[in-house]
Amino acid sequence: MSTNLFEQFETTSAAAWKQKIQVDLKGADYNETLLWKTDEGIVVKPFYADEDRKDNSNASSEFKFNISQSIFISDEKTANYIAVNALEKGANAIEFIAVKKFDYKQLLSNIDTADTFLYFRCSFLDSDFLNEVSKYVNSKNCFFQVDIIHNLAKSGNWFKNLKADHKDLEAIVKLANNSIGIDATLYQNAGANISQQLAYTLAHANEYLNHFGGDAAAKFHFNFAVGSNYFFEIAKIRAFRKLWNSLLKEYNTQSEAHIFAQPSIRNKTVYDYNVNMLRTTSECMSAILGGANTVNNLSYDAIFHKKNEFGERISRNQLLILQQESYLDSANTIANGSYYIESISQQLAEKALAIFKDIEKAGGFLKQLKDGVIQRKITESATKEQEKFNTNELVLLGTNKQPNKEDKMKSDIEIYPFLKMNPIKTLVTPIIIKRLAEDYEKQRLADE
Repeated sequence: MSTNLFEQFETTSAAAWKQKIQVDLKGADYNETLLWKTDEGIVVKPFYADEDRKDNSNASSEFKFNISQSIFISDEKTANYIAVNALEKGANAIEFIAVKKFDYKQLLSNIDTADTFLYFRCSFLDSDFLNEVSKYVNSKNCFFQVDIIHNLAKSGNWFKNLKADHKDLEAIVKLANNSIGIDATLYQNAGANISQQLAYTLAHANEYLNHFGGDAAAKFHFNFAVGSNYFFEIAKIRAFRKLWNSLLKEYNTQSEAHIFAQPSIRNKTVYDYNVNMLRTTSECMSAILGGANTVNNLSYDAIFHKKNEFGERISRNQLLILQQESYLDSANTIANGSYYIESISQQLAEKALAIFKDIEKAGGFLKQLKDGVIQRKITESATKEQEKFNTNELVLLGTNKQPNKEDKMKSDIEIYPFLKMNPIKTLVTPIIIKRLAEDYEKQRLADE
């Protein structure tokens, strides 16, 4: 008798399973009854088999994900204190957010820059200064979120102008490691569907590849926002790695995509805000299982409270629990072999590639951005999603379903949590970030 349990059972083909299901349906149509098709055309089946795996290659090699904490630089001494404390309490990566030049020596005091992953997200462009920072840090673990196209897409304008911005970026890329950051969070937070997010990120990156050539691929890194569609978000990150590798083949080069991921703000709420912890936990798990290199959690109260020690500690501990108590410390390849996730990844990649090719045929991402095509497509997707929320088809628990009517928030809001429109002249129409619950929350606050 064989000791292998699998050899004791007859194999059953996918066709046989489908036939059995059709018998049990008693005349109902299999496709109409059991196949679910998403708004972006992804087909979800009731069961999967090995034949659904069109690509058996792993999405990424196994590694331990980094735990990051975001720190806004308003005062270098305070920011340094928070960073050192975060590193002592379990983080091994820090994202510094800056709106102006800062004293980097004081900011990085007592921080091991060789072993700490450092991300600098700057809403200004100064090549001389950023090269100084890069030289001082002198580490391959240092990443600069320098993305002039993101600034154009989000604000509607270049930092200075097209020529000057590219000149500054060229100077940074020439001297600094990891100096081409693709900020794709804008697309998710503005309401683009997953296929669009992947396509726009790829087309966005391709603008830089066209400018700098394939040799610069090793200096790219990507920032993704992760939504609440658990398995699809796992598949999103895996699909992007495949797309990135395919694109680099066209430039006769290869480089593993470094991915920094954080929860989306689109589904976060002011009312019943503790539910945000459940949302961010799910989203961080998707990022980890999808294969993000670094995960940066969002505090449950980030959209309406100023940065505070309690909120930051909770968000950091969520990641520590996932890493050390849920044993997801090296789980980025755990989805390998999941027929369901691999099938979704493949479909998302195919849909995104089709959109990407259309963008390139039409002149590229920048041209479509200037023509307003990207903005229009995102608005169409966001409007569909908003309508689903408004009609309760898309549920945010505690907001449009089972809200706590006794919950009062007007006196607890420290920062304005709603969309702000600045009436300024822009070169292109900005891509607008807006949370799903904003209009509902405005009305509820007015009624308190």
